[in-house]
Amino acid sequence: MAKKQEVDARHYDVILAPHITEKSTLLSENNAVVFKVALDATKPQIKEAVEAIYDKKVAGVNVIVAKGKTKRWKGKPYKRIDVKKAIVTLAEGEMIDITSGI
Repeated sequence: MAKKQEVDARHYDVILAPHITEKSTLLSENNAVVFKVALDATKPQIKEAVEAIYDKKVAGVNVIVAKGKTKRWKGKPYKRIDVKKAIVTLAEGEMIDITSGI
């Protein structure tokens, strides 16, 4: 188990929600979990938040920023928001079940 850290409200500001798709489900076979994170979150902050919230050891963090698409509604253009996702790779033997509550 990872070293027990104090869970602060700031950890919940970094990790917004799990990102559940077919591709993220396939990644779970390789000890990886995908989360939606705050746009200003850094890799060390994401690692610290996951270790504090779920009490698991994190091996690595990769981030992706998906830029929002430009769409039209009733003839008027608008832009969807940007989304930042973090692929968190857990240490060997660790597992997070995101379908259950915290």
